Amino acid sequence: MAAALEQFVNNVRNLSAQGNFSQLCEIINKSLDILAKHASHLDNVLATLDLQQHSLGVLAILVVKYELQNIPDFEGLFALTQEFIISCNGEQVRFATDVYAELCHLLTHQLLERKQPIRGIPLLIRAVEKIQLYPSQLTSIHGDICQLCLLAKCFKPALPFLATDVTDISKENSSYDVKHFLSYYYYGGMIYTGLKKFDQALYFYEIAVTTPAMAVSHIMLEAYKKYILVSLIQHGKIASLPKYTALVVGRFIKPLSQAYHDLATAYTSSNPEDVRTVVIKHTETFSRDSNMGLVKQCISSLYKKNIQRLTKTFLTLSLNDMANRVQLSGPKEAEKYVLHMIEDGDIFATINQKDGMVRFHDCPETYNDNDTLQLLHAEMKNCIQLDEKLRSMEREISVNPQYVRKSTGLQEDDLTSTVMGGKLPPYVP
Repeated sequence: MAAALEQFVNNVRNLSAQGNFSQLCEIINKSLDILAKHASHLDNVLATLDLQQHSLGVLAILVVKYELQNIPDFEGLFALTQEFIISCNGEQVRFATDVYAELCHLLTHQLLERKQPIRGIPLLIRAVEKIQLYPSQLTSIHGDICQLCLLAKCFKPALPFLATDVTDISKENSSYDVKHFLSYYYYGGMIYTGLKKFDQALYFYEIAVTTPAMAVSHIMLEAYKKYILVSLIQHGKIASLPKYTALVVGRFIKPLSQAYHDLATAYTSSNPEDVRTVVIKHTETFSRDSNMGLVKQCISSLYKKNIQRLTKTFLTLSLNDMANRVQLSGPKEAEKYVLHMIEDGDIFATINQKDGMVRFHDCPETYNDNDTLQLLHAEMKNCIQLDEKLRSMEREISVNPQYVRKSTGLQEDDLTSTVMGGKLPPYVP
């Protein structure tokens, strides 16, 4: 074994035994190039290290192995990675969350290259659990999990993460890249879109679009396009973005999404023929963006919204008359739409099969049962918890030196005395 590798092994053993993991992380970051130069001897180095006691050393070697241009034995490396993530020392790897996250990114890339996304889902979930300080902390690995779930068409494993409100972001030794933040919310929005949970999808796309930015991000652009389509499906118009949206959205992203704005303009006319004309005109754009499926759902939602308007005007209506008013192909298609809408709870109606008449009804829900009361209590509890969390975050921000310096114009030397004994200005979000 080369002297440089022997020195690496000695450092890993000695500093791990001393519990000096911070210094060990610095040495490991400087040793990555050395390990890469001696790639053929890495298996011998691994044999000298204990996975539990020397987790940081094993982590560095695994990262170097994944960064090789050609991985000779991927199955063996995958098995080793699996064993490492499951059995590594969580206390140690939390000192090197940046390298640990990089290992997960490299593993994700290799699985996507081999078209085996489903294999990485349980492993990356375990990886997140290893380094998360609490469930509401977002890591860069979250985006990888969502991407794997999307490509594997296996959405369920990602849902617990998506349903947890984020209150903190893991800094990963100052290596957290905003692209991982954007990817998480973009892929999360796509998962909710696939499940037809359009309210949640719209929220995730909105976060991706409104992330503070000084330049155009391709992820933000794609999120904005889907934001428009989901807005049309859910609300029948483009939902207004909040005032804090970055200027680049209006200046650059909106002009790059002209086809989608044309579709939204046609949609507001409530005329399916106008919408079809725009879709035909921009078919190439929608197909290139892989959004044609959502565009078709927009057309379908327009028919449904037009049928809903009829319930405000008529008590009874024939299927044939409905098809003519909504511009459907005939009574059979009208019946199909009505049945789906009844099933989804969009309208309340009955169809008389003998004469083909549809009778519309008022909502039968009176909201006076036990389920409604439990739902109300649950929502009130969530609001109370949110209020407590906001107050806690406000207290933390109000004593943050950067906030104090910016809000009061104090110099560094004055910060300590102000935070410890002075009166702080109120926090304005």
